[in-house]
Amino acid sequence: MTALAEEPRVQRNTTYVHQAFLFQSMSTQGVGYETPPICDLLTLLLKSRRPSGAYNEVWPNIYISDAPTARDKTLLHRLGISHIVNAAHGPAHIDTGADFYSGESVEYHGVEAPDNRDFDITPFLYPTARFIHKALSQQRAGKVLVHCARGVSRSATLVLAYLMIYEKLTIAEAIDSIRSHRNILPNAGFLQQLRQLDSNLRRDGID
Repeated sequence: MTALAEEPRVQRNTTYVHQAFLFQSMSTQGVGYETPPICDLLTLLLKSRRPSGAYNEVWPNIYISDAPTARDKTLLHRLGISHIVNAAHGPAHIDTGADFYSGESVEYHGVEAPDNRDFDITPFLYPTARFIHKALSQQRAGKVLVHCARGVSRSATLVLAYLMIYEKLTIAEAIDSIRSHRNILPNAGFLQQLRQLDSNLRRDGID
């Protein structure tokens, strides 16, 4: 009976050790670093999932949220949001735009991206990362809200790219950092494009 009672605990410890080793191997930036395969990244994205709020601060002064949060001007004012990235911009998606925030002292950046694995989001990664970086680099640092419909795929993809480009995190480190605050799950196509970004950054070196 004792051996049977201890078996699940041994299994959980083994799983934990495997996940810790997996993350350590994926986040190594030294010689011989290779961008992890999608299956390993999905392990990071899906481990220890817990409910997320409508919005979460996933990095100092960077929030990821759903669409209703982005439309709640009272909440945005209370949070001190100064910059908004709409990752689902456009009349066919979440049609807010700069005019929606007129008079709110908010700078707006729209990305017209469907949450479709076949959509090429790569051209938007660097411009959006620059927008976020500029907001955070002001003398009085801004607060950036990045949203899509649910705050899970498109918005997460853009924030992951920012962390990789400007904060110099590997893709695994960026995922682990955000996942400690919010559940995210970029679609398979976006995840593959982030893998390519990670590979390019490591190949070219990050200044």
